[in-house]
Amino acid sequence: MATSKVKYSEEELVVALKRNERTAFEFLYDHYSGALFNIICKTLRDEERAADVLQESFLKIWKNIASYNPEKGRLFTWILNIARNGAIDAARVEGRKPIMDDIDDRVALNERDTSEELNTVSSDMKSIVNMLRPERKILIDMAYFQGYTHEEISEELKIPLGTVKSRIRTALQELKQYFAV
Repeated sequence: MATSKVKYSEEELVVALKRNERTAFEFLYDHYSGALFNIICKTLRDEERAADVLQESFLKIWKNIASYNPEKGRLFTWILNIARNGAIDAARVEGRKPIMDDIDDRVALNERDTSEELNTVSSDMKSIVNMLRPERKILIDMAYFQGYTHEEISEELKIPLGTVKSRIRTALQELKQYFAV
């Protein structure tokens, strides 16, 4: 099912989330799940487990959105911490040491520095994405940098939804090779 093309400012999104509006949660998932999945994957190094932790994180976000306080930080920072903590807990439950890299440092930065860091990461990611085949590159760009849903990409490019999903999955697997230790 395609989600609506509703756009939210962060303040509007928080208000809508606290009212439990379905479109707000769809928007949140569509626009933030890719970034959260990448952080979780980087911590766990296991895509299947990362997908489970991502779903658990969104459930926790949904159940605890009332406790979010915008005066204490941005929404992205709050949901990032939920996802990151879920990944750390999952690694510990499995008896592994979580792979932290520089995630702690990024989360600890003040809001201005965080924004600059994310722009740098985004720029670096775009240069890596540019190495993909054109038919994969456009899909990753649309899904992760422009915020399109898979359904919207399918409609926009006039290709079957299954093709969109399989090409994105293949592209993500290819990108994973660039980040392998």
